Amino acid sequence: MAETLLAILLVTSSAKGPNVVYRWPPSVENSNPRLSRPRPPVDVLELDNPWRASHYSDNANDLAETHMEVAVDDIDDYAWRRPTESRDRSMSFSRSAIPPSGRDSPCNEERREIDPVANEYQCLFDYTAQFLAGMLCPQRHLCHQKFELVIDNLVFAGHPVCAEPDGMWRFKPERYKPGSRGRGSRHRESNLPDKESSEVSLSGDTHSTAMPKSSWLHMFHLVLVFDLPDPSSSASGNVARYFDTIYEQIAFTVTAVLFQEQVLSNFVELECDAIGSLETEYMVKGERFSDFASHAQRVSSIATAMKNLYDAIKSSNMAHITLNDLPLELQLPPYLDHLLHSEEEFELEFVGRLENHTDSQLWGRELSFGWRLPALVPWKSLLLLDTDQELDPYVNLRGSHVHAEERCLAEGLIKFLETASVTLSLADMASLLDWDLHSQVYPTVRWLVHHRRAKIVDTVHNGLKTVFSIAPKFDKPLATLTAEFKRDFPQPSILPLPTLMATISNSNSKQADNHFFATVVQSKDLISLYHEVVLWMLKRDLLITLHLHVRVVTTAELKFHVRQAHERKMERRASHHLRERRRSSRRGDHGVGDAHEHPRVTMPWLSLSPKAARRYPRRSMDSGQSKPSDISGSILLEDAEDVFDEISEEDSGEENVGWGSSEDTLEPSMISDPGTASPLERKWLAAMSEGKDEYIARRFALINQYFDGKRTDDEILYTAEISRKQLREVLHHYEEYLQTFLHPA
Repeated sequence: MAETLLAILLVTSSAKGPNVVYRWPPSVENSNPRLSRPRPPVDVLELDNPWRASHYSDNANDLAETHMEVAVDDIDDYAWRRPTESRDRSMSFSRSAIPPSGRDSPCNEERREIDPVANEYQCLFDYTAQFLAGMLCPQRHLCHQKFELVIDNLVFAGHPVCAEPDGMWRFKPERYKPGSRGRGSRHRESNLPDKESSEVSLSGDTHSTAMPKSSWLHMFHLVLVFDLPDPSSSASGNVARYFDTIYEQIAFTVTAVLFQEQVLSNFVELECDAIGSLETEYMVKGERFSDFASHAQRVSSIATAMKNLYDAIKSSNMAHITLNDLPLELQLPPYLDHLLHSEEEFELEFVGRLENHTDSQLWGRELSFGWRLPALVPWKSLLLLDTDQELDPYVNLRGSHVHAEERCLAEGLIKFLETASVTLSLADMASLLDWDLHSQVYPTVRWLVHHRRAKIVDTVHNGLKTVFSIAPKFDKPLATLTAEFKRDFPQPSILPLPTLMATISNSNSKQADNHFFATVVQSKDLISLYHEVVLWMLKRDLLITLHLHVRVVTTAELKFHVRQAHERKMERRASHHLRERRRSSRRGDHGVGDAHEHPRVTMPWLSLSPKAARRYPRRSMDSGQSKPSDISGSILLEDAEDVFDEISEEDSGEENVGWGSSEDTLEPSMISDPGTASPLERKWLAAMSEGKDEYIARRFALINQYFDGKRTDDEILYTAEISRKQLREVLHHYEEYLQTFLHPA
């Protein structure tokens, strides 16, 4: 996490000038080298095809030697340099501004060789600490807002705050900005906290509060120092959002608490006094800076908080810090660093996803970026994660510090935690607790997930009849996981972890009975024990739940049957209309003839489509086959053409079905979205229910809209409000028209 973070600095400004009060870690690593393109390795022969073609040799050893020579000789060609980098860094600043003492100038090698211990205190990133502090203490009008400074390959980000011109530290009343409600800026900074909000205490107190006397501390600035991402990064366009997220989640939040405590109790100034006195003592003794930095954590909670914050960010953990007895939990999105790498390498589905606009709104803004969270939907479940005893929510909620008005809320949260189970969906939990799903259950889930005390998982069958697959990669080596699994499950009835994983993987190739109970447990007496095994593996992201997905297939036989039924219908209607016309003709015109004068003739056009029937009489007359003796047949065919015109006018909806279109083929096809099926596809869906029991046909008509291959079986069950048994019954009766497959949600 935050692999670019190099250090955290606490910079202050007073009448004596700017100063770096404390920094962590004690020894700051230099920034990584920048590459304009990937550099081939110099120790092994891993060459791309273009390089091989340009340096072809029949001898592999010659090829390797040539590669080594080119790699060593041309290594600098891969390095990326700024246009101003060719100059000496010390020349980047005016010599006229450098005092004779050299305290405000960049460090030089001569001073480094004379007093290396002093340089540990006074040099930082190849600058003197005081010179760097001067750059990080802006003018008063630039305080109480976001600060970002880029120097070569270093990025300094923070939120400087300062006292009032009279030297007092006080809150400023929040200013009302008319017309600003609902009208946010389109700039990148629009998503960041306003500078007025940083001047308001976290307790909501906006009254003017000041210390009784003037303070020597004029300004303080908690600065996060980053290594500027490599320009060759394929995701360099996300750098701005990357730094915005770190600023908002870490720098602004910690500064807001420090500002509040400085106003209320002069906390920051007292801490700086203690750290400064200790630093002077260690410098006089000639002790190393690392010893001073370690000792400072015993006398200053700010120093301890900076160390814990740095370690937590680098290890991608939750940071638990305390400032003036105020506990804070801080963190960065787990997948924030992936913005700086190629999409192919890290599979950044959360960049183009999350997950959609609706899911983003449900999770909220804090969890909608860089978290890679599944959809927050009613058919998902909640898995409670293991927490430290000191951070146990049960202990905190039952503590004596909980106010009476909050005790009812705490008891409700405890009841929620006791009810939560992976065998219950969020909708089931809402029903059992008699809570509203959106206004009570979802906010609780968001709080638990954000504080890494729970995570969203797929619901696990109570009898472990859930199909699992093994995750493609693990966070820990398999040997480490195997040792931990053996320690937690020493029972002989439990399979070793490698054997268990192999069994799960092999079960996925079977078509039936491939769920966890049938392939692994195989005994009802072991269900409770293997429930713990499943929880253990889910907490470590070793299992992926596979869901049933369904798609509708229209077979060639079904399409032929529907087309025949349509043609028979048209024949019957044409015959009916023709009889009606003949009866009307006999009643209205006796000279033309009646049924006795025109015997019944065979009419081959009845088996043709309406368009073919229209063409039939024209082909007969054009070919000269019509004779006076065939006048009766000609009359009938002319009548038939009029009849089909009348049928088309009466049944225009049937003409809009799509008969004769490119969709009307006898080839098997898939109905991609039955919920928005075309008229012809609806006829195919209706034909699938012919001969089925009425209640089965009604249920199929109700749920086939979800058979698009995207919805999972859990979603179908919840949305259609049917049981799993009813779903299996539909799948069984319509088996020849359905394609089922297992896939992660």
